[in-house]
Amino acid sequence: MIRLVLALVPAVWVIAIAIIAVQNATPVSFRLLNLQSIEIPFGVLLAFCVAAGMLAAALVLLVLGGNPLRAPRRQKRSEP
Repeated sequence: MIRLVLALVPAVWVIAIAIIAVQNATPVSFRLLNLQSIEIPFGVLLAFCVAAGMLAAALVLLVLGGNPLRAPRRQKRSEP
């Protein structure tokens, strides 16, 4: 069941990006600090941002050694 949900999340994002990209075809430029990107459609910019966020989350999980599919282990109590 968890795998189904994990597969549906990116699918919903792709559908949402496709709808937004079709509705907002006007070019926009991204400005961060003093840097400005070239003008690209809003849907493409949104897709890049979502992909960057997914990669960042995957890298954080890789560095911290977490496994989102595994239940956390319970500590055993030491009995006197």
